[in-house]
Amino acid sequence: MEENNWGWLARFEKFGRLGDSKDNFQPIEYSEAKSKHPSFTHASHGMIFARDDRVLWDLYKARGAVLMQMRFDGVIGFPGGLVEKGEHPVCGLNREMQEEISLDLTSHRFTDHDHVVSFLNEDKSLVLHFYKKEVSMEEFKALEIKNLQAPEYGIETYGIIRPPLFTMGDGIRGLPAFLANHFAGNAREELVMALSLSNLLSQEELQVALKASQTFQETCFVNRNQTHKHD
Repeated sequence: MEENNWGWLARFEKFGRLGDSKDNFQPIEYSEAKSKHPSFTHASHGMIFARDDRVLWDLYKARGAVLMQMRFDGVIGFPGGLVEKGEHPVCGLNREMQEEISLDLTSHRFTDHDHVVSFLNEDKSLVLHFYKKEVSMEEFKALEIKNLQAPEYGIETYGIIRPPLFTMGDGIRGLPAFLANHFAGNAREELVMALSLSNLLSQEELQVALKASQTFQETCFVNRNQTHKHD
């Protein structure tokens, strides 16, 4: 792709590069992230979820519904975005939630109490803030429908995605296969952390899913290389 195809988005390009090492993102205290890095670019994202006690096909516990989305850049992430200069990170999140999923802030406004983790990337002068909020299953379904009315639907966000929170009989399909997708920034790590903190999945279940996902990715990589050798 030609350099000039970025247009006015060029100044944001470095924040979303695929394949950047996650090792460059270090956890940082929320208070420090807000007060000591005012010159850095800040971004806030949030996970809305609901618990679901159904057993699907009499086989798999649904566990819950998590709201993620397909982004404009072709990767999976949580609703949210860049915080404006002088804007509080949680205020920026609520503004982005209105724009991207048409969230009714009179009912579901995020607060500092919903904060989960912040990450600092010195190389990019970037601070990421992540929050989570629980709603009822009925409220969750209503949010999914209302997403279609969001101002940024079809522009920044290309549809809601629910990650499957179960692993199927082959040990790959379900959550492990979902975790093998491309994610924006630290969204994959944030998802795993929030699932654990919300008690939707145990640490042991998550580690098994992550290991299976890694094995699946490695197998796909080997198979692609072998196919190319025979072309």
